[in-house]
Amino acid sequence: MATTTDVLRTFTDENFRSDVLESDVPVLVDFWADWCPPCRMLTPTIEEVAESQHGKAAVGKLHVDENPQTAAEYGISSIPAVLVFKNGEVVDRIVGVQPKQKYEQALAV
Repeated sequence: MATTTDVLRTFTDENFRSDVLESDVPVLVDFWADWCPPCRMLTPTIEEVAESQHGKAAVGKLHVDENPQTAAEYGISSIPAVLVFKNGEVVDRIVGVQPKQKYEQALAV
């Protein structure tokens, strides 16, 4: 079984186009920051989703303070915010902490 460090990706302004927009599998992006307690609460859930979706979807985190260009481009004003991309398009936007099933369902659509 893959470990979390193997499957949870780190997205940046530099790799966003290649790793998210040009991905041939659905991609879940967790927009977060260190100073955000709900973001820290959500991390274990996102790690579980990354493990359960390994091989079916890409799952990762984008630090909004370190990658302001991408956060601004997608209008991220509240975090945690999770966007699901398919074929380069946003197909779902989930704000706040939700159960693991909500994220897995968003990837399955």
